[in-house]
Amino acid sequence: MTEVKIETVPDAKSLAVRAAQIFSDCFRNAVARKNSFTVALSGGSTPRQLYELLADETREFREQIVWNQCHFFWTDERPVAPDHPDSNYRMTWDAMLRYVAIPETNTHRIQGEKLPGDAASDYEKELRTFFKLKNDERPAFDFVLLGLGEDGHTASIFPGTEALNETRRLVAAPWVTKLNSHRITLTLPVLNNAATTVFLVSGANKATILREVLEGKPATFPAQAIRPTSGELIWLADSAAAGKLSATTTEA
Repeated sequence: MTEVKIETVPDAKSLAVRAAQIFSDCFRNAVARKNSFTVALSGGSTPRQLYELLADETREFREQIVWNQCHFFWTDERPVAPDHPDSNYRMTWDAMLRYVAIPETNTHRIQGEKLPGDAASDYEKELRTFFKLKNDERPAFDFVLLGLGEDGHTASIFPGTEALNETRRLVAAPWVTKLNSHRITLTLPVLNNAATTVFLVSGANKATILREVLEGKPATFPAQAIRPTSGELIWLADSAAAGKLSATTTEA
């Protein structure tokens, strides 16, 4: 049964600090167990603050992590080249990866410059190779970082897209009508197979959707489909984003 935790912190800075603490704890636990740490990263402005904090040489987190024991993947990507301003990979590189001692072979980016279907197929092959998967097995990430869109999407699983119903493939390339674009995304079976999944939610503009996702019944948003099969699920929200949650939810 999924263990769900909801934590609130005062502001965006505190959000990044708490997320870095969880990241560091998960790193230590994974390395102690199997000598490596596998992570699926998200794009967006809120995760960027976490990445900058992890790479900050004046803070303790950078020294707590043995970077060559980390393998970084991405939850989703836009159909752009890795140097494009909209690339999730580029954001992560600019904020964190360029500053830490991680081998190039330990970064497993989605090749968004390819045709979306090809990028999804190739990324699935990489996942199967790296995790040594057989048949219907799924990757088991140690840590998955997710965000929450104002429409309830997470990764690049948007309301009404076929990716919501995907049960077999590990990676999909859904067409997102509202964006007039394809996206490449890990699918729900992968996202729900992680040891630890953390949602980062910041800002008053996320208060309504966070309340609807955590308190709304029946489930109608993609983010509500994140229900790890055996791992823990942590919702981290700053006070602005948590402003409309009921007391019973924040005490959960």
